[in-house]
Amino acid sequence: MSESLYFTAAANDRAARYAELLPQLKALLENEKDAIVLYANTAAALKEAFGFFWVGFYRVVDNQLVLGPFQGPIACNRIQKGRGVCGKAWEMNQTIIVANVDEFPGHIACSSESKSEIVLPVYNRAKEFIGVLDVDSDSYNDFSNIDEAGLSAILAFISENINA
Repeated sequence: MSESLYFTAAANDRAARYAELLPQLKALLENEKDAIVLYANTAAALKEAFGFFWVGFYRVVDNQLVLGPFQGPIACNRIQKGRGVCGKAWEMNQTIIVANVDEFPGHIACSSESKSEIVLPVYNRAKEFIGVLDVDSDSYNDFSNIDEAGLSAILAFISENINA
């Protein structure tokens, strides 16, 4: 695969864009097992494809979420279980979509420009929780079940390949 992403004019809606992105990511990352490589190029591809404000991964290290590869402004280094959207997604072991981060109890404001957020669990091949994918938007109510489905499909691919 080349170092560029390509989308058809039909991919103007998010569902179509996710559908076109996934095979390109698979081609780019096929046979890759290293978590950092998988996370880094996935974050870059999501940022490029959708123009999200912030896209990144947090990894479980020593019972904390520790910042991993990301695209966007600087971010929080470490997050405790149960704190903020990422920590709550870890604690609950489920995806969380937040329409307005200012209304989320205990939201950690790494950037005041972040307005909405989706956080999904990341698992390894053994289905063990190993981190989260965090995507922020600078618009309110920017994420839906379409994003959850598209991002979940990408994470399923990562989970099948990751050595972690």
